Amino acid sequence: MYAKSFQRPKSLFGEFSRKSGDHLTTHYCPGCGHGNLHKYIAEAIDELGMQDRTVLVNPVGCSVFAYYYFDVGNIQVPHGRAPAAATAVKRALPDSLVISYQGDGDLAAIGGNEILHCANRGENITVFFVNNAIYGMTGGQMAPTTLLGQRTSTSPTGRQILEEGFPMHVSELLASLEGPSYIERVGLFDNKSRMRARKAVKKGLQNQIEGRGFSLIEVLSPCPTGWGLTPTDACNWVKENLLPVFPLGVIKDVTADRENWNRRRLEVTPERVAEVLGITHATAEKRTATWTDSNVATCYRDPRIKLAGFGGQGVLFLGKLLAEVGMREGFNVSWLPSYGPEMRGGTANCAVNISTLPVGSPLISDPSVLIATNRPSLDKFAPEVVSGGVILYDSSLIDTAPTRDDVEVLAVPATAIADSIGSPKVANIVMLGAYIGLTNVLPKERVVAVIESMTKKKALVELNIKAIDAGIEHASKAHVAEDSWAV
Repeated sequence: MYAKSFQRPKSLFGEFSRKSGDHLTTHYCPGCGHGNLHKYIAEAIDELGMQDRTVLVNPVGCSVFAYYYFDVGNIQVPHGRAPAAATAVKRALPDSLVISYQGDGDLAAIGGNEILHCANRGENITVFFVNNAIYGMTGGQMAPTTLLGQRTSTSPTGRQILEEGFPMHVSELLASLEGPSYIERVGLFDNKSRMRARKAVKKGLQNQIEGRGFSLIEVLSPCPTGWGLTPTDACNWVKENLLPVFPLGVIKDVTADRENWNRRRLEVTPERVAEVLGITHATAEKRTATWTDSNVATCYRDPRIKLAGFGGQGVLFLGKLLAEVGMREGFNVSWLPSYGPEMRGGTANCAVNISTLPVGSPLISDPSVLIATNRPSLDKFAPEVVSGGVILYDSSLIDTAPTRDDVEVLAVPATAIADSIGSPKVANIVMLGAYIGLTNVLPKERVVAVIESMTKKKALVELNIKAIDAGIEHASKAHVAEDSWAV
């Protein structure tokens, strides 16, 4: 006697406990093709014995919650960036099975540049490209793959050639490149097409394991909700409308000629880095900084610094300078700029860690130090400074002082001071001088040495030194630390 059992693939969770509501059903609409594709991928992962070595990279779109369902490693990324993240994972962990799972709006529009260059490099990853001819998650807008005449929420009269151009044939476009090894288009509209899709899924993953390069499987998937159809009618719509424009079949397959396409993991040593960068032992000091023997008060040690102001005020450069000096002093450092609409007159900020301990994350949401050079930055970030922290602000440009009484505040007329010594452009360096004059966190000599190494013009170096000295002098005259700060 024997018993045949049917069960969910091990690479899918038995219950979707990460999901709110019913833990036994997915969030996908009835008739959506994502469920089928999830099952085929999970079955293939199980058959290939790769569950504990699989990393799924999924961006924004209907697949954004794939981590609800796949019991594998997962990285969620911004819209269109899955190929870039997948490239990094595969190169760092070449023995892993890396999957990029993307929709047509994500891959063909927002991520068009990413997928083009990833395919052209022949990265040894597997991409699943779900094509339902619209942006399914965000309201059914027109996508690059939307058909001519097809009505969507952003093409209510139908897609027109002279207005929106032709539907984009992504698979054919990528197949024209030399990098890709295997590209096939499959469908999910009847049993025959689903069986073919299952085979293509496994082949795409098998290719990666065998090191045969870039594989992409395009999947024509029904979207009943986005199309306003029943699940049955949506499957018929795929056959009657999508297939004539996007015919099924293998579009490119040169896997037989692609052996050992997997890149070796590079073992990079500090000595090799120094050799490549031309760093001599004189500049690459091997030391580990501590605060034990320093004259830095406990409250100032291991600072988490937020620097913010207008674009053009040099706050990003100031952050880099702090990180460079800290690194040369032997501390663990990080510098993370925040790029939004940065331009001269726009806003800019960055985060700097200077620590005796390894830096777990370059993100800083609770700064111990804020250096603000405009009013919007002070208003935005002052509430985030931890109790007992420090706020320095350019009082030449900010006419209202912080109202908090649980932090140390130093008003620095940096722009006025910089103007008086020759150029308002070095107001950021005046702020730096005031900070190190207040805290002694970094030695002036090291700051000057870094500036000299970064600046070739002697006159500019001298101007920066004057700015540092002016900032230090202002801090010493304007502020005398209370005993409670030097604990």
